Amino acid sequence: MPHWSVYTGTNEPHDGIAELPVPPPWRAFDGGPALPPPADTDDESAISPDRAHRARTYVPTPESIQLVNAALCLRRPLLVTGPPGTGKSSLAYAVARELRLGPVLRWNITSRSTLADGLYQYDPLSRLYAARRDGGHGPAPDGVEDHLRLGPLGTALLPYDRPRALLVDEIDKSDLDLPNDLLNVLEEGQYEIPELVRAARHSPDGRAQVLADGTDTPAPVLRGRVRCRAFPFVVLTSNGEREFPPAFLRRCVRLRLRRPDHTQLTDIVRAHLGEPDAQAQTLITDFLTRAGTGELATDQLLNAIYLTGVAGLEADSREKLAEQLMPYLSAAAEGDGF
Repeated sequence: MPHWSVYTGTNEPHDGIAELPVPPPWRAFDGGPALPPPADTDDESAISPDRAHRARTYVPTPESIQLVNAALCLRRPLLVTGPPGTGKSSLAYAVARELRLGPVLRWNITSRSTLADGLYQYDPLSRLYAARRDGGHGPAPDGVEDHLRLGPLGTALLPYDRPRALLVDEIDKSDLDLPNDLLNVLEEGQYEIPELVRAARHSPDGRAQVLADGTDTPAPVLRGRVRCRAFPFVVLTSNGEREFPPAFLRRCVRLRLRRPDHTQLTDIVRAHLGEPDAQAQTLITDFLTRAGTGELATDQLLNAIYLTGVAGLEADSREKLAEQLMPYLSAAAEGDGF
């Protein structure tokens, strides 16, 4: 029989890992290489199981449905803000799945992220090494495009017949310049690759084949310029850790996600784990009570319901385990000094 507490803390090696129950569906990974399907299919075999599950089980609010459609119709980015665990990033996967926009292009933002990171990466050293392998006589046998790869933003702006979905996750973690740097690219729907613009002067047709993000399939780029045909569905998420410039905000459709109420939480649990039983309903109520005094994320509730269901514990032990699985996200809410 599967057993969830395989780690005993005794430092005695054992093979108990094989006794773990099957993972919750949103934490299942296959780890194998997979080519993305064409952009106009909804084939989930090329998408990691956790993200496919996230897309299938997302429960939108009426407001989010309305504003997603507004962003699609207006060809504007959707800026989604709200507390952690409210489904900001899952929204992009749900929309891409329903509308058959293909695999979501994801750009995870850090304090070091720049616009160039999202558009493309160029490795001049690898081109130099290639030239040396050729003996340094004349041009290298491979061109500039062989040392370029488009980033998620650069790929999303390729001239697809239908839009791609782009998730720019946690943009509030960026430095102060990135939102402003994005303005022109998102406003115009185009960008240039200077290395290819220069190389086009010596090419008969100026056409290059450049690898796109997340695939080994090259995409044609003419004279170093990329311009979208269908504006991508762009979701920018923010946990509200900073303010954005007014010029940036007015170019976005803004959606504020709030913490789900009891009915919404029940729907979310049902989508992920089936009809909630009495024990799950109790945990939902406890979660809402605790969330009223501190910051919690919905996936903490899902973890608690899943694990207390497979652990086979007595009522008191289940309550203690659930409390351990739903700690406040902010240390200040618990009175910690760190």
